[in-house]
Amino acid sequence: MAMDWQRPEKNEIMPGTLYLVSTPIGNLRDISLRALDILCAVDVIAAEDTRTSRILLTQYGIRTPLISYHDHNESSVAPQIVARLQQGQSVALISDAGTPGISDPGFYLVRAAVTAGLAVIAIPGATAFVPALIISGLPCDRFVFEGFLPHKKGRRKRLEQLCDETRTLVFYESPQRIEKLLHELYEILGDRPMVLVREISKKFEQTIRGNLSGLLNEMAGIPRKGEFVVLAGGAGKHPQEKETTK
Repeated sequence: MAMDWQRPEKNEIMPGTLYLVSTPIGNLRDISLRALDILCAVDVIAAEDTRTSRILLTQYGIRTPLISYHDHNESSVAPQIVARLQQGQSVALISDAGTPGISDPGFYLVRAAVTAGLAVIAIPGATAFVPALIISGLPCDRFVFEGFLPHKKGRRKRLEQLCDETRTLVFYESPQRIEKLLHELYEILGDRPMVLVREISKKFEQTIRGNLSGLLNEMAGIPRKGEFVVLAGGAGKHPQEKETTK
């Protein structure tokens, strides 16, 4: 059953423009009316996973054609999308969830469009690390966003470079690798305030706060479902914090 958004009668879409459209990270209502207008009006939508994106589009009755654009085809598909734009078509880029270009192949396409002298417009909206940061209780006036660390090469070196960073550290991690990351953070950064946030804006959203040593002891009871936003206090003196779960 479609939600209560009404298809607009008119849209001001600029030909030859790439629109970066943020989509919900959980609750399907976490999308702006402007984003829906754009998705409805562009010539084509480039989606990271067309199956996932169809769920959102079907919910709002949007029938714009989809093409696939992801990590494994970016080098071949990006030139095709640029060619569409040069021919005067309008294209919306969306990721599986959240803001395109944040820990996904969106940057490659944006750079190709900018290099070709094409217009790029962002439609602001949801992204996982911002809500996680502002509810963490850690300082959020200055922070470092690291996204997903390399799985192997350069991983430890990058963490070692962050040892003396005084700003709040923000990472993304998969449920399969979350425990490994916490052990690495404890070994390299030492014990410090830590917050885990998962399933943001979904039914089972969970925020776990405490010191890193305490969270390691609690990992057995934390569901391995949904990607995690991991936030660590910056280097320096930290007051002891009690672990709380909500």
